[in-house]
Amino acid sequence: MFINIHSHRPATTNEWCIENIHNEFDKLNTLFHYSIGVHPWYIKKESIDKELETLSWAAQKDEVIAIGECGLDRICETPFALQQKIFIQHVHLANETAKPLIIHCVRAHREIISILKEHPLNVPVIFHGFNNNEAIAQQLIKEGYFLSFGHSLFHPNTQKVFSKLPIEHIFLETDDSNKNIEEIYQQACTVKNISIEQLHLQIHKNYRKIFNAAIL
Repeated sequence: MFINIHSHRPATTNEWCIENIHNEFDKLNTLFHYSIGVHPWYIKKESIDKELETLSWAAQKDEVIAIGECGLDRICETPFALQQKIFIQHVHLANETAKPLIIHCVRAHREIISILKEHPLNVPVIFHGFNNNEAIAQQLIKEGYFLSFGHSLFHPNTQKVFSKLPIEHIFLETDDSNKNIEEIYQQACTVKNISIEQLHLQIHKNYRKIFNAAIL
């Protein structure tokens, strides 16, 4: 079973995934597993209070196993100060529900780390879709955070970073790409020069560490 920690579509055959939902939080299917949060791209000042109210209610559901994706994005149109305010509310919600936080971060790692220190989390943190440099990767791992990689593993720069990171802090994902999770796993094994069995075993361990539960 391939664990897909972050996807924008339901699970496929031989895949266990956390499907990300950024709106319509009241329409979740109890047969699946979700992460829910207001993505910085979709923050609308006029409706955000109502969205957060619905989010807080839906986050209590058993099928919701993580909060996010949420975070900060320097290249989107949403005012950065508003992004920070909403991100902090997600941090508080993760603590209240005791569910891991899945973070979207674009050119704002320093600010996110600062917020997480000012508003300490009692739950694990996953930076999804990581495609930054090794220095930032090592800094995040030093803080105890996890990094999730997807289609960027097919790019040489990300391969160099990924090859040097401990798999004890790694997850894999499809996000919104057209790659399936098995392709991502195979590429990760190639970059790391490890077997698919070894990778499966470690990612299952990472999952159990974060979610304190078995996959099946």
